[in-house]
Amino acid sequence: MSPDPVRNPLLARRFAAMLYDLLPLLGLWMLVAALFLLASGGHVDAAHPPVAYLLALRCALIGVSAAYFTASWVRGGQTIGMRAWRIRVEAVDGSRLPWHRALLRFAIALLSLGLFGLGYLWCLIDREGRAWHDLAAHSRMIQLPRG
Repeated sequence: MSPDPVRNPLLARRFAAMLYDLLPLLGLWMLVAALFLLASGGHVDAAHPPVAYLLALRCALIGVSAAYFTASWVRGGQTIGMRAWRIRVEAVDGSRLPWHRALLRFAIALLSLGLFGLGYLWCLIDREGRAWHDLAAHSRMIQLPRG
């Protein structure tokens, strides 16, 4: 008997996928930082960078992170880490997540991380196993069967 494909993945599996997603994100972040350093001509004091430079760099890093996650969720419902751990995000009706809801999902997930992961822990309380970002974006995480 094959496992139910709409079963909610465990919180540990979600966190494992997030850790796995750090690998491509670190590469993207290094690329963005290198481009910023190249654009400044290498004349930024790493110990005391200008406030405008720091703000622009942080916005670019958040932007590239948002692009990675939202494009992955909209295109196939999975990031690289989610593929490895066989989980997928989809709209509650089973369809693909539209751009605006994927972006909202990213924003609420980022807020949840900033609040010590409380929004992620919410899936332990929610009857359907959804976190704050799932509730806001009308999405759900599903565990895919092996094979």
